[in-house]
Amino acid sequence: MAERIGLIAGNGSFPLLVLDAARAQGFDVIVAAIKEEAFPEIESHGATAVHWLSLGELSRLIETFQRAGVRRAIMAGQVKHKQIFSSIRPDWRLAKLLLSLGTRNTDSLLGAVAKTLADEGIILENSTSFLEPLLAQAGVLTRRAPTPQEKTSVDYGRAVARHLAQYDVGQTVVVAESACVAVEAMEGTDATIERAGQIMLTLEGDASTLSRELTVVKIAKPNQDMRFDVPVVGVKTIEVMRRAGATCLALDAGKCLLLEGSAIVTAADSANITMVAD
Repeated sequence: MAERIGLIAGNGSFPLLVLDAARAQGFDVIVAAIKEEAFPEIESHGATAVHWLSLGELSRLIETFQRAGVRRAIMAGQVKHKQIFSSIRPDWRLAKLLLSLGTRNTDSLLGAVAKTLADEGIILENSTSFLEPLLAQAGVLTRRAPTPQEKTSVDYGRAVARHLAQYDVGQTVVVAESACVAVEAMEGTDATIERAGQIMLTLEGDASTLSRELTVVKIAKPNQDMRFDVPVVGVKTIEVMRRAGATCLALDAGKCLLLEGSAIVTAADSANITMVAD
């Protein structure tokens, strides 16, 4: 009998990649798909079983994995932060967990969920365990290297992002000529980039002293817990950047997942966007 692993699936293609990679390595995969987030196509990727659960059903998640004999699990895919604190009705276990939090940020919430799972005999593993080849490698990833101005913006953006990341505010900062245009909070990376593009459109034509070219910096948090909330970018990110007028994407080497692998680099090259990891 093949070894079983659980997959807690949020939105995007990340969970689909994990599912395919785990199956390729001989695992039976039991999927707990978050019905507010996961894509329907997860049903067609050959999982041993797919169980649809509400985001608030922590007890049911534990019971589902325990009944299936799951002792190891991976959490993959975005769960929008605002979902957790909006219309989701938590069960008694999640409600108790939420009330116990000192701070209501991603690390504290998911860390508490991970501890609850561990207490029930389910160990949460690194979300990139099956996808190491898709982690960004150090260096310039695209044909075009950053210009001196883009390098300056990257350095400034990294400094701002690292400072904010200490407080688990967000992982993305958008910069124009060393001026911070937008900072990610609960809305997610793509929405942050879109907002930055909209802000630039409000600047008055030729009178603006800022370059219209934006630099996007996406980093891991200090002591990034690779079990959850790992920085992820994909081809969609490149398209959002292109529409917003962003020309440079800077990532943390070894800690940011390139969802479609080389396809994201091809998309960036086509859009004349430079990608660099450090």
